[in-house]
Amino acid sequence: MDEKKKLLIREIEHWRRSRLLPEQYCDFLLNIYLDAGQDKADIDTKSTILGLSSASIRNSNWKIWMLLLLVAGGLSFAALNFNAFELPLQMGISFFILSALYIWGGSKREKEPMAAQILLGMASLFLLFIGVYLMKLHGIEAAVPVVGYVFVTSLIWIITGLAAKLALFQLCGWVVLVFCYGWLLHHQLDTMNWVTLELSWAPLAILFCWMSWMIHERSKQIGFVFFVLGLIVWFMPELYGMLYAEKYGAQTIQWLLLGKMCVQAAILFAWRKKWTVWVLS
Repeated sequence: MDEKKKLLIREIEHWRRSRLLPEQYCDFLLNIYLDAGQDKADIDTKSTILGLSSASIRNSNWKIWMLLLLVAGGLSFAALNFNAFELPLQMGISFFILSALYIWGGSKREKEPMAAQILLGMASLFLLFIGVYLMKLHGIEAAVPVVGYVFVTSLIWIITGLAAKLALFQLCGWVVLVFCYGWLLHHQLDTMNWVTLELSWAPLAILFCWMSWMIHERSKQIGFVFFVLGLIVWFMPELYGMLYAEKYGAQTIQWLLLGKMCVQAAILFAWRKKWTVWVLS
């Protein structure tokens, strides 16, 4: 089989993995380009891991292996001696790793969406971990700067999700923002009874669902994120109450949670012909 036909078949396999075309269409196209009796596995069209296939590993040069060994050794040395470095060097190493993960993930967004999500996810988790770790390492353990950093990190997650068109990243960023809002409520309100909790969260849940409806025509993905976020925020008073069950009463929390689940289910059922249009279509 010539190289041009191999390239076409690999492209069809990429369409299948990325779901750019229905699977039956991909099978039809493969049957056209594959020779009679030939298995598509013979042309090495299997999925790759972070851009590496079995053929590329088999045919790799020893210089590449030496380079990878040096990079792995350098990263291992930096990790083992990280605490002994000065703060500027620690920040420089962290920024280098973070930039490499984001750039690598961004470069694979079109051809290998799954690999891109893994790399961007690693970068996002590393961003959250390394900032909190550095603050703790240098004696910054006050709640305000830590929560402030988490707040900024969640904004970066949302921006990453918008740029890469990944709903999960956007949702995670918004959920973290919601928890930051919950922390602010906990430290700003003198008295937290059920009325205060419900008034602090229920309007916010309604607001997110309204935003989902308003924005779904421009971006169904963002509309979906806001809709799911609204469903989550609806139960935040009960989640907060679980942390202080001895104050509010475990039995009371359970009944309130069950009641709100019934209310939410009833609303979703009654309006199923409306919200499914902008969320699932």
